[in-house]
Amino acid sequence: MLFSRAPAAARRSKERRHVAASVPDVAPVELSTRLEGSGAPIVLLHGLGGDRLLWNAVIPILARTHRVLAPDLRGHGRSPAPVGAKYSPDEFVADLLHLLDTHGIDAAHWVGLSAGGFLALRLALDHPERTRSLTMVSSAAYLDHHSRAVLERWWSTAAEDGREALAVRLLKDLYYPDWVEAHLEVVDQMHDEVGTRSYGPAAAWGKQLVGFDERNRIAGLRCPTLIVQGMDDQVVDPSHGRILRQSIPGATIRILAQTGHLVPVERPVELAEAILDQVRRPETPAP
Repeated sequence: MLFSRAPAAARRSKERRHVAASVPDVAPVELSTRLEGSGAPIVLLHGLGGDRLLWNAVIPILARTHRVLAPDLRGHGRSPAPVGAKYSPDEFVADLLHLLDTHGIDAAHWVGLSAGGFLALRLALDHPERTRSLTMVSSAAYLDHHSRAVLERWWSTAAEDGREALAVRLLKDLYYPDWVEAHLEVVDQMHDEVGTRSYGPAAAWGKQLVGFDERNRIAGLRCPTLIVQGMDDQVVDPSHGRILRQSIPGATIRILAQTGHLVPVERPVELAEAILDQVRRPETPAP
């Protein structure tokens, strides 16, 4: 669940578009993707309503030693919004698997923020042969009542009070207050983005999230897993970090104090270091 991105000063990227081949039942779309570095591949997945710019401060650190792919998911950023798309997990997963195929990647380190963490988890569960490790940031194994209420509040605010009110609401929900005080440029940026961005695909994805629940399967994960959670997250209850840590065999957790939902924006260095520690772990199944 995510609407914003990195501060404008961090928005320098190298971009390419890639054509994904079709698969049975789900036709993948061409994802606009930022590519950096070389080495073992790390794929960064943004959340609902966001785009790859969220990762701008994290990518240069990871790309010193690894090959980084940061796609805009279907209907988000510069990637197309196909007619008739449901924005289901199957559609997103098909896009991402074919992104790997396009670049000749057998398996990747998946890193997902919020709803992007849902996708990373689904990939690790359903496609372990394409998974080297899993990192879930500000995420969970299911959409609980709290997060569902947050989503519903966003939609109702936009419908009843307008986009300016939505921008104010998002600033309160997505960021730690002291961080906003120190980075006031995000206030104008948020208002600009909310005023111009189309949220149709985000709303459709949000409807799909209501049925997402992998609690009965996560104990079967056998890849190295890292959980990163901000203690002051107002979108995903921080208790989910502990639940994931206790439920996934061998999982480790990094808890960040005085940090809101958008960890890649508020704490990019700490997050990048945690990801690097994770991907350098032996890629052996958890006991």
